[in-house]
Amino acid sequence: MITKHFGQRVGVFIDVQNLYHSAKNLHNSKVNFGKILDLAVSNRNLVRAFAYVVRTKTGEEKFFFDALTKIGIETRVKDLQEFYGGVKKGDWDVGLAIDAIRTSNNLDAVVIVSGDGDFVPLVEYLKNQGKRVEIIAFGKSSSHSLIEVADEFTDLGKNYKKFLLKK
Repeated sequence: MITKHFGQRVGVFIDVQNLYHSAKNLHNSKVNFGKILDLAVSNRNLVRAFAYVVRTKTGEEKFFFDALTKIGIETRVKDLQEFYGGVKKGDWDVGLAIDAIRTSNNLDAVVIVSGDGDFVPLVEYLKNQGKRVEIIAFGKSSSHSLIEVADEFTDLGKNYKKFLLKK
């Protein structure tokens, strides 16, 4: 297993909805994505960082998207889908997985910022390609299978105040 070292090429893939809902439900707060990015990179060579976000009809999240861009995170934007009966969906799992696979040839380590168990097959694939795969998420809302398959799991809940915005 490859460990973290200076010069390692890193790609960061942030499942914004997963982190947003975890921080809101567990701590009634919002995530400091700048601190998350610093943790993910850990003094290594950041190649690319992506945040997977959902745009609503009102567009109120534009300021948030701009803030992500300013700290060096590229946003991948998808419109919120509204289905009959009021069900809303903005799922980015496949998009995140495709980007991780597509960019992995230029990376030594892939950092997935999500606790979603749907990423287990992606982690297994990337590890089979010789990549170090790290997961960063809130442990209480993370899939145990995802935690087990990762090379490293960082539980944001253990020092959550550092990674949340002050109210």
